[in-house]
Amino acid sequence: MQYLVIAYDNEGALEKRLEVRDAHVESAKKMMAEGKIINAGALIEEDQMVGSTLFVDFENDDEINEWLENEPYVQNGVWNMEEFQIVPVKMLPR
Repeated sequence: MQYLVIAYDNEGALEKRLEVRDAHVESAKKMMAEGKIINAGALIEEDQMVGSTLFVDFENDDEINEWLENEPYVQNGVWNMEEFQIVPVKMLPR
């Protein structure tokens, strides 16, 4: 099933975001190659990264949970998981 993920950063997490960004991007590119991440990008406010938005495709909740357990921004406290949103969507076919 396809989902829109909206993940705002914790307050003051920009430095931490930048420290783990390479690991996050590497993981995202691998998942894009596997078809799990359809597209992704940073949320920007006042020319500064403040979160992430992703379109993802997972078979079930277990796959989503496994992704989140291994996601560098989750492991390192960048994303604010209290306001984390996962919304079911239906993407247009390519």
